[in-house]
Amino acid sequence: MLRKRMWCGMLLVGCSVAAAQNAVSADAGIRKAEASVNPENIRAQVKFISDDLLEGRYPGLRGGELAAKYIATQFALYGLKPAGDNGTYLQQINFVGMKVKPAETAFTVEGKGPAMKLKFGEDFVVSNQTLTPETDVDAPIVFVGYGATAPEFGWDDFAGIDVKGKVILCIVGDPPSNDPKFFGGDALTYYGRWTYKFEQAARKGAVGALIIHRTDLASYGWDVVKNSNSGEKTFLRDDANPRLQAASWIQLDVAKRIFEASGMTLDGAFEAAGKRGFKAVELPLRLKAHVASEVRKFQSANVVAMLEGTHQTPPEICKAAAGVRCNDHDQAVMYTAHYDHLGFVPGMPGDNIYNGAADNGTGVGMILEMARAWSSSGLTLPHSVIFAAVTAEEQGLLGSEYLGQHPPVPAAQIALDINYDMLLPIGIQQEINVNGAQRTSFYPEVQATAKRFGLAIVPDPRPSAGSYYRSDHFSLSRVGIPAFSVDAGTLYESHDRAWGVAQEKEYNDNHYHNFSDNFDPSWDFRGDAKLARFGIDLGWQAMQAPHGIEWNGGDEFEAARKRAEAGQ
Repeated sequence: MLRKRMWCGMLLVGCSVAAAQNAVSADAGIRKAEASVNPENIRAQVKFISDDLLEGRYPGLRGGELAAKYIATQFALYGLKPAGDNGTYLQQINFVGMKVKPAETAFTVEGKGPAMKLKFGEDFVVSNQTLTPETDVDAPIVFVGYGATAPEFGWDDFAGIDVKGKVILCIVGDPPSNDPKFFGGDALTYYGRWTYKFEQAARKGAVGALIIHRTDLASYGWDVVKNSNSGEKTFLRDDANPRLQAASWIQLDVAKRIFEASGMTLDGAFEAAGKRGFKAVELPLRLKAHVASEVRKFQSANVVAMLEGTHQTPPEICKAAAGVRCNDHDQAVMYTAHYDHLGFVPGMPGDNIYNGAADNGTGVGMILEMARAWSSSGLTLPHSVIFAAVTAEEQGLLGSEYLGQHPPVPAAQIALDINYDMLLPIGIQQEINVNGAQRTSFYPEVQATAKRFGLAIVPDPRPSAGSYYRSDHFSLSRVGIPAFSVDAGTLYESHDRAWGVAQEKEYNDNHYHNFSDNFDPSWDFRGDAKLARFGIDLGWQAMQAPHGIEWNGGDEFEAARKRAEAGQ
């Protein structure tokens, strides 16, 4: 008996040693993969993806299709499994482009006094979300304050009023707050984004929405609104969510005239809307609108690939987790970056191509190099790694929205999404912004890893602009997947902060969404390589976690995660 017990004990010790050796071997493998990340590989990818040959990578045009096929070919060369449609790397999406015809589009506000005829571009902009060539609206206008229904804050601007078949009038941004626990304080929540206001209006049955623009609340001027709504706007053709016939913005001065015609003042309306107990009010005015649009149907694809894991957390990690139940299904890690850009201007003399080298050739180059490094590790992965180069980000995060609605594995089985978008290749970063990571249970690991990489975590420099809701990770968050982007700060090796600030300003002022965002041979990709290694390290830790990553209790995406887990 004693000999048998000794033998069993020796077996247990041997198993423990073997498990430890396996863990060390796996860690060594992932470190080798990280070390293989080569900044010159990223340089080569960015140089090609931003070449004139790809004509600005506009969705649905030749350049966009070339980019998608090139990325798919790279994934195939690395030996990744196709995770798109029908055994391919391409997840085809049906889109509809809508371009307003200003000369045939009319907006008139009518009441007891003289009618207000508004001018497209100067007074208002509009999109017809129903995707028809023409639509007509003749409906009363209802002022609904900030147009938010936020039960977690005890706030409902639609309480006690029916807006079905009507047009809502609302203010851009959140109700004013200095309390971080109430509408985020100075930080913008999704309730403040114009996209939410259109969505909520449609959910409530409205036929139209007029968002009041104010520069300080929107964080950008009217020209941005005008330019963003004067060209073609793209929509998901098969989106089953309710849609507006007239999704509109109006100038602040137009809102002032509307309130005055209703016996109110602009300042008084804004003040009332920002207080608890605000009651929506139907104004003695109607919007009569005719919206004419050019309609273009097309397809563009997300490019999706996968390294498939065993779907099982290693037993030795489970045992070390002090009794925590391990995952018995996939807890995949996903990396995303958008490959689309703004295309080109036909017939324009000179440089007429929006090459998008930094935005977002850099992100594409980084996830391609990460895919190569992961695939070369030779490791048996406990969970899958997904790579998704998404389309139509510049059209409103549409490719990632579709990916969130049609993920390659159920959303509940994706532990984490890390997104890369426009990482200027100007040196080695000493800071990062991982806005959104702090909202998850994974944040301690992010902090520890950043410290090990010599990266100080800095806060979002413009929380009032709502930057978290403006990149592709947000689309994944909406379906419950913990997600954030890795962004650079302004401090780089061998430079002071003023230099970093100046570099960022120079790019934003002169190259962002401009024809001059071209590949620069002098760019230094060592920092992008460092952030790619950082992402690989985070992914390895996420897939080894003995229990799933979750949103913090009370977070706005917690409910979506629970719904996903219940339906997995």
